[in-house]
Amino acid sequence: MTSLAVANPGSLIQSVDWVAIAPPLIAAVAAVAVLVTDLFLPERHKKWLGRLTAAGLALALIALLPLTGKSPRATFCVQNVAGGSDNGGCSYVADHFALVFQLLALGGALIAALLSMHTVDETPSTSGSAAGLPRGEYWFLLLSSATGAALLPASRDLATMVVALEVASLPAFALVALRRDGRGAEAALKFFVSSVTATAVMLLGIGFVYAASGSLHLGAVAQGLEHAPAQLKPLAEAGAVLTLVGFAFKVAAVPFHFWVPDTYTGAPLPVAGYLSVVGKAAGLSGLALATTVAFRPYAHTWGLALAVLAAVTMTVGNVGALRQRFDTRYSAVRLLAWSSVGQAGYLLVPLAAAGYAPTGTDPLGATAAYALIYGVVNLGAFGVVAAVGRRPGVGVDDFRGLFARNRWTALALAFFLLCLAGLPPGLIGLFGKVVVFRAAVDAGLGWLAVVMAVNVVVALYYYLLWTARLFAPVAEGADSGEAVGGADGQRRLPVGLTAALGLTASAAVVLSVAPQLVLQVTGGSLF
Repeated sequence: MTSLAVANPGSLIQSVDWVAIAPPLIAAVAAVAVLVTDLFLPERHKKWLGRLTAAGLALALIALLPLTGKSPRATFCVQNVAGGSDNGGCSYVADHFALVFQLLALGGALIAALLSMHTVDETPSTSGSAAGLPRGEYWFLLLSSATGAALLPASRDLATMVVALEVASLPAFALVALRRDGRGAEAALKFFVSSVTATAVMLLGIGFVYAASGSLHLGAVAQGLEHAPAQLKPLAEAGAVLTLVGFAFKVAAVPFHFWVPDTYTGAPLPVAGYLSVVGKAAGLSGLALATTVAFRPYAHTWGLALAVLAAVTMTVGNVGALRQRFDTRYSAVRLLAWSSVGQAGYLLVPLAAAGYAPTGTDPLGATAAYALIYGVVNLGAFGVVAAVGRRPGVGVDDFRGLFARNRWTALALAFFLLCLAGLPPGLIGLFGKVVVFRAAVDAGLGWLAVVMAVNVVVALYYYLLWTARLFAPVAEGADSGEAVGGADGQRRLPVGLTAALGLTASAAVVLSVAPQLVLQVTGGSLF
């Protein structure tokens, strides 16, 4: 009989750092609370579920405050490594990198929840009744996805990263499909099939990496790959490439971007905004961890690959936006979708630069800073579209003359678009692009900096063209009641929309006045 006794049974019992895991844990508990409450709450009181969701996400954000000290906190560590300074054997590490992306994930989810409050009640069902989207399911799925997005930046082994990525992705499929008008089902199917394919490829790559390195912890993977036998190096290199596919899909990098326009169009508008910011942040954090930590021995290989990927992604995204017609239905959302693909290219530039940096971590501050800036202004743009486009299929041309009908809403959208373009008075967008541009130059990627500069100039065209529509006179014979921001636009906005627009606009203005509040993350290593 085999003995199951161990020399030190107490070593099998770990103490969990509940403070470190509090942010994603609070979001998960709130998801369960919403689901259970929905079972017992009368229909007339189910509007409170949205407020419970927002409160849970706000508490999760507050839980980040105790973690802002200088020393990172780690938990779920293997024996004899828990006290290590590098936290190399820990599965969960709450360091500066994790906190920045958890702030983006949970803050973006909170803004999406505020945008969703009126959408959940007003979106018609298939029966044509006044009933909106299923409240309990919607809020549960949103919180569940936010939990995965908050868990991924703190994950430090490939298994936990895959679980977190799927927890963020699977509820998102259902969120897209909740709009039951035919478009939602088609968009969810495209999203699901492409995502499952990318995940299967990524799991195959992780299997190869584990076979070559003998570990799943990111730090140990790097050491294993560096000392892998020569006959295993082709397997390890193939595994590294396949592993990055899943994260590249979440970032919507070319050629894994084809699902974005149709999915954003078919999803409820707040869900599209959520995917464009929180979903992208989750994929970006996973991509950064996998490359700069686990696959550091292959830095020059993935650095060049990401540089090419960044150049192609920003170019395809901006060309797609240029080709988007303004007079078609859903053109406003499709333009923002193509814009998000282009912005993904900018976000990949510092990651590519990290492959050429001496330490490999300093350029990540530029990615984190730009991701925070992009998250604020892009959710703000989606919020304005949700606020003034209260009917389905709103196009860019429908925003013509919005300033004459709804001055403050038009100014808010103009400011968000100028931030995305990187033009004054949206100075925070300009500073963000300068930081990303500098990361490429400092890494010796001059050709990538030139490609980015050209794409920034190209993107000015469609951002400024949409901005000009806001202040253009309305064509004669146009029905002001049907125009966006017309009769509907003069009504008092729902409280959730007002709060979301107020938060994003205030944050964008404050950051434009004091950009050091977010750009300070570029000053040092995030790990």
